[in-house]
Amino acid sequence: MRSNLIAACLTAVMVLWQSTATAQPLQTVPEVDLQRYLGKWYEIASIPQFFQRQCVGDAMAEYAQAGADIAVTNSCRTANGERSVAHGQARVVDEESRAKLEVTFVKLFGWLYLLGGDYWVIDLAPDYRYAVVGHPDRDYAWILSRQPSLAMPDLVGIEQRLRENGYDSCALITTIQTGGLSEKMPLCKAVGNRKAQ
Repeated sequence: MRSNLIAACLTAVMVLWQSTATAQPLQTVPEVDLQRYLGKWYEIASIPQFFQRQCVGDAMAEYAQAGADIAVTNSCRTANGERSVAHGQARVVDEESRAKLEVTFVKLFGWLYLLGGDYWVIDLAPDYRYAVVGHPDRDYAWILSRQPSLAMPDLVGIEQRLRENGYDSCALITTIQTGGLSEKMPLCKAVGNRKAQ
């Protein structure tokens, strides 16, 4: 009995190690034109994060040039109807592609990028109508759109590319937007419902 338990544990460890060892590095887009990227983006879906727990809908991000850096303003509607707003700053960490940035919302004796988080652009429409932001560990992802709603063919394509890039698309939850989606659900289900029609 004990030898069976040890064998089962060793097998589980080997499977976990193999899946970790074979995980491909997260791929970014080849290039981002930051001037085109600036402006307002509406959140279409995301992997829920603790700092968004007060948000019930209408989440958006705005980016503006701030010297050599980018000013970031994230906002959302809370349960009492007010807007929660967070101001941060981003800087480019990959000058060649400009697809890898670092964002911080901590201001202490100036901006401390040691406390910043990775912000990688992993999918981007040629006309910049949508973008997908991720993290190298795949801990988070945001689907962003220039409009409160995103065409379903675009969403289906994004969901497929997220899966190809190693994401669990069911971990992303759709965002309620005025003029867009009206309920929260796993992205895989939202796309699956469309495919079933």
